[in-house]
Amino acid sequence: MSKLRKMLGDIHSQECLDLMQLIETQSEKTLAGWAVGYVKKNYLGIYEAACPGDKRLRQAVSACEEYLAGRRKRSDMKPVLREANRIARDAADNPTAQAAARAVSTACAAVQTPTNALGFLFYGAAAAAYSQMGCMQPEQVYAELASDEFKKAFDALKQMSVLDEPHPAKINWNC
Repeated sequence: MSKLRKMLGDIHSQECLDLMQLIETQSEKTLAGWAVGYVKKNYLGIYEAACPGDKRLRQAVSACEEYLAGRRKRSDMKPVLREANRIARDAADNPTAQAAARAVSTACAAVQTPTNALGFLFYGAAAAAYSQMGCMQPEQVYAELASDEFKKAFDALKQMSVLDEPHPAKINWNC
């Protein structure tokens, strides 16, 4: 068995390419709202199940939701994002919790960096796969689960995407 990966997914897969193409058509606010909502629904619970009683990432998600609703300033977000990132680093002893925390942290950072609207999914795919199948499966099992996760994310973004968005985010993929 190969070493456990922190991220799952293939940047060159069709499901990832489709998602990237859709991301390029949406505004920064739409992308951040989708990313934060997606992690809240899909990955936050994985972290909280692995770390019972720890509500810090839930508070970070709430802060991002407040920012997106216009109830927080952009400058208020830096310490929130820094703390979420620290939480993810500190979960190194639990691969499932760490992957979920990284997914949440990265999605929250999409409020400032639109490319994170894709990046969080690589961690999220790992969190979902490890929480479903444990950490001892062959790589092919994880690859299939990651592919399914990217398809599910594509469908979720497509549902909330703005048709003919007049101000799409300027995305520079560095991959």
